[in-house]
Amino acid sequence: MFTGRSWKYSKTKTVKMEQIRQTQKKYCSLAITLAIFAGVSFFLFGLKPMGKGLILGTIFSILNFILMGESLPMKIGLSKKKTFAISFGSIFFRYGLMAIPIIAAIKMEQFNIASTVFGLFMIQFVILTDEIIRLIYKSTQKKTA
Repeated sequence: MFTGRSWKYSKTKTVKMEQIRQTQKKYCSLAITLAIFAGVSFFLFGLKPMGKGLILGTIFSILNFILMGESLPMKIGLSKKKTFAISFGSIFFRYGLMAIPIIAAIKMEQFNIASTVFGLFMIQFVILTDEIIRLIYKSTQKKTA
């Protein structure tokens, strides 16, 4: 059955998904670009395990970020019980996903553990850096105005 309310909810959900995808595209593109440049730099200096670990961790960081964004709209309009179940399942799955590169780095010498862990936090690092740059830019704009 189609009602005005369900159409409005569906339209709002679609708009929010577009905003989420734009945010994901922005931060994921920046993260993978930084990881590739840093990884290539590590390769050039003979630190292949560090470069591989950073890229591996960043790939899984991006997957985690995308899964987080995809699960957000699933929680809207559900009961507390269903929202809790979806949230818990999502967290459990994402933690399991994040364990894969850490286990790979521990078991294989071709990945550096520290750079893999740093790569797992690459999205957070990019978001934090972006916000700091915005704050600095805003504060300099206020002083010149």
